[in-house]
Amino acid sequence: MCVLEHYFYARVWIPDPEEVWKSAELLKDYKPGDKVLQLRLEEGKDLEYCLDPKTKELPPLRNPDILVGENDLTALSYLHEPAVLHNLKVRFIDSKLIYTYCGIVLVAINPYEQLPIYGEDIINAYSGQNMGDMDPHIFAVAEEAYKQMARDERNQSIIVSGESGAGKTVSAKYAMRYFATVSGSASEANVEEKVLASNPIMESIGNAKTTRNDNSSRFGKYIEIGFDKRYRIIGANMRTYLLEKSRVVFQAEEERNYHIFYQLCASAALPEFKTLRLGNANYFHYTKQGGSPVIDGIDDAKEMVNTRQACTLLGNYDSYQMGIFRILAGILHLGNVEFASRDSDSCPKHDPLTIFCDLMGVEYEEMAHWLCHRKLATATETYIKPVSKLHAINARDALAKHIYANLFNWIVDHVNKALHSTVKQHSFIGVLDIYGFETFEINSFEQFCINYANEKLQQQFNMHVFKLEQEEYMKEQIPWTLIDFYDNQPCINLIEAKMGVLDLLDEECKMPKGSDDTWAQKLYNTHLNKCALFEKPRLSNKAFIIKHFADKVEYQCEGFLEKNKDTVYEEQIKVLKSSKFKLLPELFQDEEKVISPTSATSSGRVFFQTWQLRLFLDGCPFFFNKFRNSLHLLMETLNATTPHYVRCIKPNDFKFPFTFDEKRAVQQLRACGVLETIRISAAGFPSRWTYQEFFSRYRVLMKQKDVLSDRKQTCKNVLEKLILDKDKYQFGKTKIFFRAGQVAYLEKIRADKLRAACIRIQKTIRGWLMRKKYMRMRKAAITIQRYVRGYQFLRKRFLRRTRAAIIIQKFQRMYVVRKRYQCMRDATIALQALLRGYLVRNKYQMVRNNVLLLYSNFISTYLQNKAALWLHYRRTLKAIVYLQCCYRRMMAKRELKKLKIEARSVERYKKLHIGLENKIMQLQRKIDEQVKLRENVWKSCIFFCSTGYSLQISNLGCILLSVILQLLLNFFRLLESQLQSQKKSHENELESLRGEIQSLKEENNRQQQLLAQNLQLPPEARIEASLQHEITRLTNENLVRAVMLLEQAWSLTSLSVPVSTHRFSDGIYVGFSGRHGNVSFHFSSEVGQMENISPGQIIDEPIRPVNIPRKEKDFQGMLEYKKEDEQKLVKNLILELKPRGVAVNLIPGLPAYILFMCVRHADYLNDDQKVRSLLTSTINGIKKVLKKRGDDFETVSFWLSNTCRFLHCLKQYSGEEGFMKHNTPRQNEHCLTNFDLAEYRQVLSDLAIQIYQQLVRVLENILQPMIVSGMLEHETIQGVSGVKPTGLRKRTSSIADEGTYTLDSIIRQLNSFHSVMCQHGMDPELIKQVVKQMFYIIGAVTLNNLLLRKDMCSWSKGMQIRYNVSQLEEWLRDKNLMNSGAKETLEPLIQAAQLLQVKKKTDEDAEAICSMCNALTTAQIVKVLNLYTPVNEFEERVLVSFIRTIQLRLRDRKDSPQLLMDAKHIFPVTFPFNPSSLALETIQIPASLGLGFISRV
Repeated sequence: MCVLEHYFYARVWIPDPEEVWKSAELLKDYKPGDKVLQLRLEEGKDLEYCLDPKTKELPPLRNPDILVGENDLTALSYLHEPAVLHNLKVRFIDSKLIYTYCGIVLVAINPYEQLPIYGEDIINAYSGQNMGDMDPHIFAVAEEAYKQMARDERNQSIIVSGESGAGKTVSAKYAMRYFATVSGSASEANVEEKVLASNPIMESIGNAKTTRNDNSSRFGKYIEIGFDKRYRIIGANMRTYLLEKSRVVFQAEEERNYHIFYQLCASAALPEFKTLRLGNANYFHYTKQGGSPVIDGIDDAKEMVNTRQACTLLGNYDSYQMGIFRILAGILHLGNVEFASRDSDSCPKHDPLTIFCDLMGVEYEEMAHWLCHRKLATATETYIKPVSKLHAINARDALAKHIYANLFNWIVDHVNKALHSTVKQHSFIGVLDIYGFETFEINSFEQFCINYANEKLQQQFNMHVFKLEQEEYMKEQIPWTLIDFYDNQPCINLIEAKMGVLDLLDEECKMPKGSDDTWAQKLYNTHLNKCALFEKPRLSNKAFIIKHFADKVEYQCEGFLEKNKDTVYEEQIKVLKSSKFKLLPELFQDEEKVISPTSATSSGRVFFQTWQLRLFLDGCPFFFNKFRNSLHLLMETLNATTPHYVRCIKPNDFKFPFTFDEKRAVQQLRACGVLETIRISAAGFPSRWTYQEFFSRYRVLMKQKDVLSDRKQTCKNVLEKLILDKDKYQFGKTKIFFRAGQVAYLEKIRADKLRAACIRIQKTIRGWLMRKKYMRMRKAAITIQRYVRGYQFLRKRFLRRTRAAIIIQKFQRMYVVRKRYQCMRDATIALQALLRGYLVRNKYQMVRNNVLLLYSNFISTYLQNKAALWLHYRRTLKAIVYLQCCYRRMMAKRELKKLKIEARSVERYKKLHIGLENKIMQLQRKIDEQVKLRENVWKSCIFFCSTGYSLQISNLGCILLSVILQLLLNFFRLLESQLQSQKKSHENELESLRGEIQSLKEENNRQQQLLAQNLQLPPEARIEASLQHEITRLTNENLVRAVMLLEQAWSLTSLSVPVSTHRFSDGIYVGFSGRHGNVSFHFSSEVGQMENISPGQIIDEPIRPVNIPRKEKDFQGMLEYKKEDEQKLVKNLILELKPRGVAVNLIPGLPAYILFMCVRHADYLNDDQKVRSLLTSTINGIKKVLKKRGDDFETVSFWLSNTCRFLHCLKQYSGEEGFMKHNTPRQNEHCLTNFDLAEYRQVLSDLAIQIYQQLVRVLENILQPMIVSGMLEHETIQGVSGVKPTGLRKRTSSIADEGTYTLDSIIRQLNSFHSVMCQHGMDPELIKQVVKQMFYIIGAVTLNNLLLRKDMCSWSKGMQIRYNVSQLEEWLRDKNLMNSGAKETLEPLIQAAQLLQVKKKTDEDAEAICSMCNALTTAQIVKVLNLYTPVNEFEERVLVSFIRTIQLRLRDRKDSPQLLMDAKHIFPVTFPFNPSSLALETIQIPASLGLGFISRV
C-alpha cells in the first residue's frame, strides 16, 4: 500500500506561527507532482498550502478521532510532533488529565492547581497493579519500579526532569510518598516518616520562589531509598548537585531568597529567637532585592513550625536547630554590612558586623580587618593589601555564599545520618530530581553546567530506549534493521574532551592573568569552523553557541572563570574556624572525603555507602571539575540500575491553571527527549497488537470462511489481503508489528465497513418505516371510504325506516287505546267479585267460631287427665333406677377393693390362670341371669298395663299406652343385641388370655436365660442388668394390672356402673365409661400416650417386655471440670479445633455452648476466680487462634459465629428481664445466680467487633484480585466492547484466559462465603451485614478503578457493568438477602454505568444526569464525563461545554471533594440479640472433641 493513498480527502497538520500546528482537511486528492494542496481549516477558511520545492515533503497526517486522547502516545498511528502536541492538549484541557505515557516515559504537565489524585486511596488503588492496567500516574511509575525491584532483584531509578516550575519536586515527593506508604518500615523507628520528613527540610533550605515557580528547587538531588530482603524501607541517602549559591546574595525581580530566611523573619517574635535580633524580611539586603517577600497562600510562620517538626523527627533537637538558625541569621546580618569608600581603603559600618560576629562567635577586629584587606604572598615575602569597595562587597558575598553552601552540605550530612540504617541494605530505588534543559535570554555558567548534565542524561536515555526497542524485536523474533537515532556524543566531546570547552576553561583559570575574554578567543581559535556544533555569534566576541540535543544555546563568557574558581579568601575562613561557636568550625573541617559510591557484591548488585556531598575533591580545585566527577558517579549509578523516566512539562509561564501554551509545550517536548522517543519508535514498528486483540478489533473485516481456529494464521491471512506491502508489518511470536500509519489505515477500512453496514441497516429500516407509513395511510383511506359509504347507506335506510315507523306508530296507538279499555272492564268485574266474596266469608266465619268453642272445651278436659297419668309413671321409673344404682355402686366398690388387694399379690397371676374355666362359667351364668331379668321386666310391664289402673279412658288414652309399650319393646331388643356383642367380646378375651399364658411361658424361659447370663457378668454390670430387668418387670406388671382392671370393669358394664379413673404407678391412667363400653388409657410423657383403645385391641395384642433405657438424674445444663484442666479445655476446644469438622458434623455454636455451660457451673459454685480465669483464657485463646490463622476465612467466620453465640448465651441467661422474656420456663431456671458478667459481655462484644473487622479484611484480600478483572475487564457479554490500540503499555486483555477471573468467579466466591457462614450458624442479621460489606467492597473497588481508567469509560463498558450488577442482584434474590442493604451499596456503581450509557448532549440531558446521579459526588460525575472515550467512530465525545454545564448545575451540591470511594471503609457492626431455643440439658458432647475430662452436672 502506497503512503500517498492516505492523502485522499485526509486531514493534515500544517505549521502555524501562533498555534505551532493547525488542523486542515484536503479538499482535493493529492497527486504526485502537485505543488499546492487545497485545504480547508477547521474554522472554515480555505487556503492553498505550497509544498517545499526541494523536499516536496507532505504535511503530517492527522490521526483518526478515535485515537485522540489515548493514554499512551505510542498508541497513535501517526507518530509526529503535531500528533503528540494535540494528544497532550486534548487530555490536559478537555479531560483534565495531567499524566500521559510516551512509551517508557511518563509525561507530567503541571496543572497549577491542587488535584484530589494523590490520597492514600489512590495509592491503594495503584498498589499491585500492572503499569498498563491503570491510567497514567506517577504512582504507576513508582509501583512499576517497586515491582521490578522485587521481581528482578535489580536496583531501580526514577529520573524526574523538567524546567523550573514544571513540577519536578512535587513528582519526586509523591514517588517517595508512594514507597513510604506501600512498603512500610522494617523497624519500629518509622523510617518512612523520616524519609518524608526530609522533604520540608530540604525545601526550606534549597527551594525558592522564582518568576516561574513559587517553590522552585534550586539544586539537584538524588535520593536512594534502601529496602531490606522483604522490601521494606530501612533507610535513605541523599546526594545533592549544583546548589544555586548566587541566590543567597542576589535575587532577580519578583523572586525570593531561600524559604528558610523568610521563615526565620516571620518567626522573629518567638522568645527563643530574640537573641538572633531578626526583623522584617524587608530589613535585610539579602531578602529584599526581589521585592516580593510574600507568597500568596503561604504562611512562612506555619512553614517554620513544619520545618522544626521535621528536624525534630530526624533527630535534630532544639540545640542543633538553634545553631543552624544562628548561622542563617548571621548570614542575613552579614548582608547588611556596608562599605564606605576612603581613598583606596574601605571600612565596614559597625552594627550589622557586630551582630554577625556575636552570632558567629568570632573576634570583631579580625573579621572587620579581613573584610577590608587581602593577603598577597610572593616568593620572598607576604603583603597585606587593602581592597576596593567593589572587591570588599564581592568578598562579603562570597563569604556568605560559602557559609550557606557549607551549612547546606552539613544539613544534608545530618539528614543522611538520621536516615542511615544499621540493617544491611538489600536493594534500593533512587529518585533523581534535577534541572531540565534550560535556555534563557542570557545564559551563563549555571546554564552551561545544567545543559551539560542533561546531555549526559539524554545520552543515557537514548541508549536505554534503543536497547528496549532492540530487546522487543529480538524477543518477538522479527527481522529488524538498525534504527538511526540522534547520538549526542559529539556534543559531550566538545565539552569534556581534550582541548574541549572544559579543558580550555581549566587552563585559563590556572593562568595568573586569565580572563573571560582570552578564554573566549581560545574557544574561537580551537573550535570555530572545525566543529559543526560550535558557533560564534555575529555581533559578540564574548559569547559562544553550542548546538545541544534540544536546541542551540548562546552562552555569555562573562563570569565563567570567577564562578569556576569559586574563590573565598583563606583568611576569612580561618577567622570562622577559630569561632567559639562549636557548630561553625564543623562546617569548615577538611575531612571531606568521598567514599567510593559502589561496592560489588557476590550477587553482582551494587550497594551505595554514605556519601559526603562536599564539593572539594582531591586534585579537582575548580568547580566544574568537581561537578563533572560527581556527575560521572551519578551516571555510573544510573547505568547500574533500571531507569524509569518522568518528564515534567510547564504548560504556561503565568501559572494559570489548566492553560496550555503550545509554543512553550513544544519547546519543552523537544528539550526533554519526548519527541526523540517518538522518532525512535516511529522509525521501527510503533504499533503493536497481540493476535487476540487484532482479531477482536478487526473481526468485522473478516469473512466467515476466513476465521480459523488458529488465531495467528487467521490474522496473517487477513493482513495479506488488506495490506499488500509486507514491509508495513511483521509477525512476531505473540504480536503483530505495524509501521506508522498502518493502524490508521486499518481503522479507516474498519470504519468504512461499519459505515456501509450502517447505511445498509439504515436503508432497510427506512424502507420498513416507509412501507409501514404507506400501509397506515392505505388503511386510513380505506377506513374513510368505508365510513362515507356507510353514511350514504345509513341515510337511505333512515328514510325508509321513518316511513315504516309512522305506520307502526299508528297501529301501536290503536293497540294501546284498546288495551286500556280492556283493563278498565276487567277491573270492574274483579271488584264486584271481591265484594261479593267478602260478604259470604263473614257469614261462614261466624258459624265456624261457634263450633270450635264447643270442641276446644272437650279437648282441654282430655289433656289434663293425660298429663297426670304420665307424671306418675316418670316418678316411679326414676325411683327404681336410683335404687338400682345405689346398690350396684356399693357392690362395685367392694369388688374393686378386692381387686386392688389381689393386684398387689404376685400369686394373683397364678389364680388368674388357674380360674380361667370358672370365669367362663361365671360369664355364661351372668348372661343367663340377664335373660331372666329381661323376661321379668317384660312381665312386670304387662302386669302394670293390665292391673295398674282401673280407669275408664278414652280412645286417645289407649293410643298413648300402645306407644309406650312399643318403646319398651324396642329397648329390650337393643339390650339383647348388646348382650350378644358382649358374649362375642368375652370369647375374644378368652382367646387373648390363652395367648397371654403362652407368652408368659416364653417370658419365663427368657428370664431364666438372662439370669444365667447375668451370673456370668461382673458385679457392676450385674447390678445394672438386674435394675434394668426389674424396671422391665414392673412395667409389664403395670400393664397386666391395667388389663385386669379393664376385665373387672367390663364385667360391670352390664349393670351400668360408672367406674372412676384409676392411676397406676409410672404414670399410667385408666378411665372407664360403662355407658358405651369404651376404655381410655393415658400414659405419662416418659411412656407414651394411648387414647380410645377398645378392650378387644388390648386383649388381641400380646404383652411384650419393654426395654426402657436407664433413666439418668435430671441434667441441669452445666459442665464440671477441674481447675488444672482449664488449659486442656482451651487447647482442645479453641486452639486445636478444626472448624470444618465441627461445622459439618456437630450443631452450630457447640464450642460456645460448652464454654457457657462451664461458666454456669463455676457460677453455681460461686467461684469468681474460676469464672474470671475461664473467661480470660477463652478470650486469649480466640485471639491466639485468629493471630495464627487469621487469614483463613473459615477460621475467622467460625470464631465470629461462636463468639456471638457465647455473647448471646451470657445475655440470655444473665437473669435480666429484657432477655428472660425470650426464654422458656426451663431456660429461665438455668440463669446465672451469683455473678453479673456485664463487663465480660462488653469485652466479648469488643472482641466480636475485632473478629468482624478481621473477617472483612480477609474477604477483602480474597475478593480484591477478582473484582477488577471480573467486574470491568472481562467481557460477560461477548462482542459488545471493542479493543482499541494501547501502545507500548499493554493493558490486561479482557478476553478470558485460564487463570483470569470472571464474574462467575466472584459469584462462586460469594456462594462459598455464604455457605461457610451458614454452616457455622452465624446470626442471619450478621450475615446480612457481612454481605453488605462485601458488596460495598465490590462496588467501591470497581468504581475506583473505573474512575482511574480511561479505557473503561465507554458506552459498551457501561452496559457490561450494568449486566454484571444485575447478576449480583440476582444472587441476592436467590439468597433472600435483598433487605440486607447490599444492593444500596452498589448504587454509585449503577449510576456510573448509567452515566456512561445516557445521552450527553443537551441541557435536558444535563438536568437528567444531575437528578439521576445523586449517589455520585460532583468530582466523580465530572471525572467520568472527562474520561468518557468512544470505542467506535459513531460514538460522540462529551463536549467541554456540556461538562461545564454539569458543574454549574452541581455547584450548590454539598458533597465530599474526594474522588475515590474509601474501599477500606467498614460499616459499623451490630450484634442483635438472638436467643437460642436449644435446651442446655439436651446438649451432648461428642467424643471427637477430646473433652472426656469434663462431666455433666
